[in-house]
Amino acid sequence: MPSNRPSYAFREVTEEDLPMLADWIAAPHWAEWWNDPQEAVAEIREAIDSISVEPLIAELDGEPIAYLQTYDPHLEDDHPYNDQPFGTLGLDLSIGPLELLGKGHGSAMLRQLVDELFAEGTLRVVIDPDPANKRAIRCYEKAGFMPIGERTSQYGHVMLMARNNEGELE
Repeated sequence: MPSNRPSYAFREVTEEDLPMLADWIAAPHWAEWWNDPQEAVAEIREAIDSISVEPLIAELDGEPIAYLQTYDPHLEDDHPYNDQPFGTLGLDLSIGPLELLGKGHGSAMLRQLVDELFAEGTLRVVIDPDPANKRAIRCYEKAGFMPIGERTSQYGHVMLMARNNEGELE
């Protein structure tokens, strides 16, 4: 983790962010886990106006460093995580610049954002790495997520991990 415990700013994705996101998605450290870049950017563009997904840019010192999105699995009838307790949000995270990988930003960012979501009343946050993505799984464990099982759905095979709002959901 970065030694000075940085504070991240989270803001909504705008149309102006899409070219930067397209560049990030095309990078090898994203391409391994993401769909076709054009398709992914189209999905992010669609999410800008979604009621179930909130696409976010994380900034450090005013510079964009990551893409995150939260989503409510209960707002989609066929979502594979709608069996989670009401008050659950899903979360996805990808670090933008390659040189920021392995520096502790992912787990620090997740801890901060999840703490903010819990302060707003979220009961549980789930995240779903590919079981082969060991780097992501370690990051999520450092951020307090625990494995709760593996699943296969229309999104592929995943390890579902959760972090509960202590005192609110046991």
